[in-house]
Amino acid sequence: MTEQAISTLSRDAKGPLAPPPTLEGRFQAVADAVAAWPEVEATTHWHFADQSRVDGADFYVGADELGHIHLDGSIHLATTPELGAKLVAESLGRPFPWARGWTMASIDRLGVDAAVALIRRNYDRLRPDAA
Repeated sequence: MTEQAISTLSRDAKGPLAPPPTLEGRFQAVADAVAAWPEVEATTHWHFADQSRVDGADFYVGADELGHIHLDGSIHLATTPELGAKLVAESLGRPFPWARGWTMASIDRLGVDAAVALIRRNYDRLRPDAA
């Protein structure tokens, strides 16, 4: 396991494993791009307070949580504090207020290509040999 954001959860702890849902248009375009990367596993992201409610798509690289896309197109990335600070400094994301090392962004604000590139930065951190 690589250096990871604080408060990441294993897939098992996040609810039942299930295929990811189909997201709305451009959100699905981002999800499809991320899910196509080597070693990425996409699953359902369950609502934090109710593991019977679908809330988006989770992405894992091996045992490491890459992040997730919510049904509303918000992205939560399980970055390190250092990478998160860089992404915020570059105006690509905002600090995640509930856990250190996480970064949040919006597909609506970034657009598909920039959202994919943002998530790719975290993926490249998890798989430096794939960069």
